[in-house]
Amino acid sequence: MTAALTAENLNKYFHEPEEFRVLQDISFNINKGEFVPIIGKSGCGKSTLLYLLSTMDTDYTGLITINGQQVTGLSQNDLALFRNRHIGFVFQFHFLLPEFTALENVMLPALKLGRWDKAETEERALQQLRQLEMEPFARQLSGKLSGGQQQRIAIARALINEPMIIMADEPTGNLDSGNTKLVFDIFSRLAHEKNITVLAVTHDLDFAKHADRVIEMKDGRIVVPDA
Repeated sequence: MTAALTAENLNKYFHEPEEFRVLQDISFNINKGEFVPIIGKSGCGKSTLLYLLSTMDTDYTGLITINGQQVTGLSQNDLALFRNRHIGFVFQFHFLLPEFTALENVMLPALKLGRWDKAETEERALQQLRQLEMEPFARQLSGKLSGGQQQRIAIARALINEPMIIMADEPTGNLDSGNTKLVFDIFSRLAHEKNITVLAVTHDLDFAKHADRVIEMKDGRIVVPDA
């Protein structure tokens, strides 16, 4: 299978208030079209790892390769462009603009990238909302929608630039069990039908156990290696 993401010997230190090694010799591969949660107790380093893999933190040693391109060592401008083109982000807090409609929120990353004109961007955004059964709410203000609806809008926003990988940080942390299952089903469908790689940090073991495989962390190390 083709590797979508490779981490080689990643190490990360925090220097304040004293030096602390938060990630220790992290190495693994994620294949294209895999749905892989990262689990572990609070403080184990899983969110820090995701932040490195997302290219938003460059203060580490080791190598990260995404979609065949080594991203370690790229300039901040090149990394920002790479993220917008290749990585979609979903967070525990959806970070939608409440004064914007659902459609406008989904369009924002594509307008920033500038790959399509506004009319095509709007149609693509509607397509994403449609596949997540959110098109009827496209013209409603995102701040007026439920938590589950807002998270689906956030997923549509993450997909608008046709990323090859979705990185999610506690994507179901604020959702009830019904909406948690819905988000799981969406991620599973994206991986297995759309061939989009999904890497999700989560505390929810029920969410994680039905994915393709699980990476477990403890004290900055992987304790269940990929297989």
